[in-house]
Amino acid sequence: QVQLVESGGGLVQPGGSLRLSCAGSGTIFSFSAMGWYRQTPGKQRELVATITSGTRHYTDSVKGRFTISRESLKNIVHLQMNNLNPEDTAVYYCQSRLGPSDYWGQGTLVTVSS
Repeated sequence: QVQLVESGGGLVQPGGSLRLSCAGSGTIFSFSAMGWYRQTPGKQRELVATITSGTRHYTDSVKGRFTISRESLKNIVHLQMNNLNPEDTAVYYCQSRLGPSDYWGQGTLVTVSS
């Protein structure tokens, strides 16, 4: 059974940085894609960043501030978040794709506040 476990969330001041990590387990296969999504109360979950075969994609609001990376030959993905602002406050979810199936982590809360 595939599982994704996120870590690295927390409270940070505006302008600060956080690094989220997500480790996948339960499969011998490599995920074809991994990514990060985020959700705030009352809103739909939105894509933040994805990485597929080395190609990275970012939503416009995080371009230049966030960097997604994946450890070589591992089902581990990171999200380096710099210059955070209060609008980045959300629960961040790790996502992965294996064959026709998508998997999700339990989420990690990121709060940007002074």
